[in-house]
Amino acid sequence: MLATDFFHVDCAVTLQRLYCFFVIEVGSRYVHILAVTANPDGPWTTQQARNLLMDLSDHAADFRYLVRDRAGQFTGAFDAVLADAGINAVKIPPRSPRANAYAGAVRAHRPDRGHRADAHLRRTAPAGDPRPIRDALQRTATPSQPPAPTAPARLPGR
Repeated sequence: MLATDFFHVDCAVTLQRLYCFFVIEVGSRYVHILAVTANPDGPWTTQQARNLLMDLSDHAADFRYLVRDRAGQFTGAFDAVLADAGINAVKIPPRSPRANAYAGAVRAHRPDRGHRADAHLRRTAPAGDPRPIRDALQRTATPSQPPAPTAPARLPGR
């Protein structure tokens, strides 16, 4: 089973909201960051579904369902692309944003807000390489260990 949605990051540098379109493989919890854009619309989202199927290639046959919300970006063409691959798009009930809990877990663990997240998105948006964001999402939610204390450097002659 797959689940999909968007999360957004407000860029402090460009004063622009960027939307990251992702799909999570529920069984393995592997996150596919498909693309980042400032204006997600129906044709763009449909193209990203095609790109996902190309990335999955033969692995796409392992999935029967894709859980999605009822946002306007998910058009009939989006569902048709998935149906051609044998994947049934399942809509969550109206006014139930928590029904897509799988995608909600990704949104909760998205990269930190602020400069680091902006840098990730700026690196991926022009080049189309989603690895920095995907890697940030793949990390566990546990806080990182603080750096080990180091001995102060000794000045020569002391």
